[in-house]
Amino acid sequence: MASKKSPNPIDTHVGSRVRMRRMMLGMSQEKLGESLGITFQQIQKYEKGTNRIGASRLQHIATVMQVPVAYFFEDAPTTPSDTPAGFAEDRPGAYVTSFLTSTEGLALNRAFVRIKSPQVRRRIVDLVESVADAS
Repeated sequence: MASKKSPNPIDTHVGSRVRMRRMMLGMSQEKLGESLGITFQQIQKYEKGTNRIGASRLQHIATVMQVPVAYFFEDAPTTPSDTPAGFAEDRPGAYVTSFLTSTEGLALNRAFVRIKSPQVRRRIVDLVESVADAS
């Protein structure tokens, strides 16, 4: 019996970055698919990492989303040989990407960047930290 192969961590990471950027732009999967000449189902597969994004397609996605191709590889997982032994974290920025791709993280980020006053922003950070400490 053949078992299903799990997605490559790099493909999953790149897909999550596509999703994060698409959500930051307020773009639907359908709209992105139309811009690329593919179906929204294909976008879903890219975002989950189940289908690998080819180089030319990734370049096209970057152009449509107005980011450099390197954006999709920021904080990408490393290979085991790249990771030092001991207590080193595999992906120090992974939790940030995970948070920012969530509905709550995206909504919080969008609202937060609209706040003009640095003092108010600082007080909000202090509030969230105190609530987190109380939990």
